[in-house]
Amino acid sequence: MARDAADPLAHLRARFRLPAGTVYLDGNSLGALPADAPARLADAVGKEWGEDLIRSWEGNGWRDAPARVAARIAPLIGAAADEVAVADSTSVNLFKLAVAACRMRPDRRVIVTEPGNFPTDLYLLRSVAELVGAELRLAPPEGLGAAVRDDVALLALTHVDYRSARRHDLAAVTTLAHDAGAVMLWDLSHSTGAIAVDVSGAGVDLAVGCGYKYLNGGPGAPAYAFVARRHHERLAQPLTGWFGHAEPFAFAPTYAPAPGAGQLRCGTPPVLSLLALECGVRTFDGVDLAAVERKGRELTGQFIQLVDGRLRGRGFEVATPRDPAARGSHVALVHPGAPRLMAALAERRVIGDLRPPSLLRFGFAPLYVRHVDVFDAVEALADVTAAPA
Repeated sequence: MARDAADPLAHLRARFRLPAGTVYLDGNSLGALPADAPARLADAVGKEWGEDLIRSWEGNGWRDAPARVAARIAPLIGAAADEVAVADSTSVNLFKLAVAACRMRPDRRVIVTEPGNFPTDLYLLRSVAELVGAELRLAPPEGLGAAVRDDVALLALTHVDYRSARRHDLAAVTTLAHDAGAVMLWDLSHSTGAIAVDVSGAGVDLAVGCGYKYLNGGPGAPAYAFVARRHHERLAQPLTGWFGHAEPFAFAPTYAPAPGAGQLRCGTPPVLSLLALECGVRTFDGVDLAAVERKGRELTGQFIQLVDGRLRGRGFEVATPRDPAARGSHVALVHPGAPRLMAALAERRVIGDLRPPSLLRFGFAPLYVRHVDVFDAVEALADVTAAPA
């Protein structure tokens, strides 16, 4: 297609291994395999682990891998290297930072989030509230202004909604929290690598994000956490593990936190997963994130436009905001036959995502999804909805 021929990011697709004949539109759940990851992991297993053994912690850079990968992620969210740590999972990092935020506001006893937040975020925030003796207050997006009052310690939200792709205004909501004296914690899991995030420009306090979606780090890849530099001296996270120590290999009997966000590291890092994540983050080398976001808007806009025209009268409802500035890089469609349709698409090698009972979700990872993929996906949907609903 002409759009693909003119795409300034088209060359980035070669940085991935994608199966021929497959339209992959689920990178918002699991990013594609970086082309250099298999060889890198084979070397890490065969030579570094198999031959060099424990010497690889120093000789092959295993010990420095968490800080090295964090420094690569930092510019993708508009942060400095010492403001980002790579460790654990998004869930564990959310717990650490939510507790730390409540400790920053010991005179306040309320945590605010949305009732439709990602389930693990809700589970953990409820657990944190019980742990620190706080109330978990739920408020819909339109009710945040009324809910965030001078009793709130923490406002914790997901930047891009995992179902609809509705996108919060990062700076405006952060300002709302600060105006009430609250700490702002963002989950950027459905943002980082797909849109141009600037946590520093927005004044964000704390953030978490995963490594296996748009960052292409592989299944179960380590997550990251952000702490604005102005909070480093006050940060007191609850999981004071040895890799978050200022000198982990000194084996001191008392804990002294590593400088900056490094104290958010906890146990021994999963080296093989870290090396895969490093390959994933390297797929962004030399890439302008503003161009990534522009392409994401084009792809999602093209998909919505084709659905409106090609699938009119077939029972589909677009559940994603039509304003490009108000959405992330996936599109959700509501259809009563969603499970059957997604199974039929998979048979045609169009891979999307199902959220029961009626939501079909299609992710458009700008680094490797083409405009022709969008067209082919909608044509496949037309094929599997042979008769108007």
